[in-house]
Amino acid sequence: MITLKRNAVAWMVSAVLASTAVQAQTGAPEKEELKLGFIKLTDMAPLAVAYEKGYFEDEGLYVTLEAQANWKVLLDRVITGELDGAHMLAGQPLGATAGVGTKADVVTAFSMDLNGNATTVSNKVWEAMKANVPVGADGKPVHPIKADALKPVVKSYKDQGKPFNMGMVFPVSTHNYELRYWLAAGGLNPGFYAPLKGDNTGQQQADVLLSVTPPPQMPATLEAGTILGYSVGEPWNQAAVFKGIGVPVVTDDEIWHNNPEKVFGVSKSWAEKYPNTHIHLVKALIRAAYWLDENNNANRQEAVNLLAKPEYVGADAKVIANSMTGTFEFEKGDKRPAADFNIFFRHNATYPYYSDAIWYLTQMRRWGQIPEAKPDSWYADLAKQVYKPEVYRQAAEELIAEGKMKASDFPDFAKETGYKAPDNKFIDGITYDGHKPNDYLKQFPIGLKGDQKL
Repeated sequence: MITLKRNAVAWMVSAVLASTAVQAQTGAPEKEELKLGFIKLTDMAPLAVAYEKGYFEDEGLYVTLEAQANWKVLLDRVITGELDGAHMLAGQPLGATAGVGTKADVVTAFSMDLNGNATTVSNKVWEAMKANVPVGADGKPVHPIKADALKPVVKSYKDQGKPFNMGMVFPVSTHNYELRYWLAAGGLNPGFYAPLKGDNTGQQQADVLLSVTPPPQMPATLEAGTILGYSVGEPWNQAAVFKGIGVPVVTDDEIWHNNPEKVFGVSKSWAEKYPNTHIHLVKALIRAAYWLDENNNANRQEAVNLLAKPEYVGADAKVIANSMTGTFEFEKGDKRPAADFNIFFRHNATYPYYSDAIWYLTQMRRWGQIPEAKPDSWYADLAKQVYKPEVYRQAAEELIAEGKMKASDFPDFAKETGYKAPDNKFIDGITYDGHKPNDYLKQFPIGLKGDQKL
């Protein structure tokens, strides 16, 4: 009798668990054949891995990955539906939804990585900067190198009546905001956007003139002398080192430790039309990101060989490996440990935090892309329009239920608010609190704040 009771209880428990699993399980994808876009950068890796390791197919998805010419083309094709989704700059869904440049509703439920960028200058500029950079006991430059070292160089160009031109990849790119942050922290004004005056160059009042250059063209543009430096993702900083034409002077991790980088974006209308497909996509990408960081980056060399294929990044495997496998080379021969130069899963890298979204929006406001003051509530509301942690959570919980991931791999969803704790790990030591965007902006000596506008 006791055995019967135990068996009955066990049966009832297993039935409840099975029922819960069935309720949680997302239905079949509404759309199985998908075309996803990317730019030829190392941080498109989760897409390549999800494809090559069969994670998309595990979710009933048959995916074509297609490299795009530039970030504008990529965004436009997602908006028009020519692409089902894409590897995007974190600022693109936010900028589009806020009406910075192209106006469209774009959402993200998956952050693709942390870190991964650097700022490189020409050999000539580096030689001029070196006189202003402290040297350690080993005779090598002390890092992080601040833009204070660049300021006298920029002044010398100004005194000669010559512009100091630098490249970044897109007006709402992380690279644009990181480069601006670094320059401003060193007392250099990177210029303002003035959309109310019809000026979207971002060069009003600028000490340094920033303009758009597509990532793969950065080294050639530097070599030609059209620009004197640039901010870009890998492998295009290490490419400058290998070609002997430039020197990376600061990584984005040194500007903002463990900063959010790319996202996977889809149009809002697509997400509403294909909710199951969206969840299945995020599940595949979570598994790919986990694989990239698994066992202390044990899979990175395999990932490097994969990314070196012409259909993905198409750069020399040695160049890609320089940042992907635990090191980063600054001046030629000055290779330093950089285990976290690319983070794809650790530190909850894949979770779409509202506070990450709000940081990007503060930088759009700081540099005039958002031309007028907005209350703190506007920042929070727009972040919630664009970032979709509820989709991420459903994908993660299904992977846990299926035994493919562990609950400990993810944030505690029951307690997660979408806001990281206040953070001061920036090159200038200023504290960022996502709950108080306007107070954050008030701390910067250079940049729009309060009711200021151009």
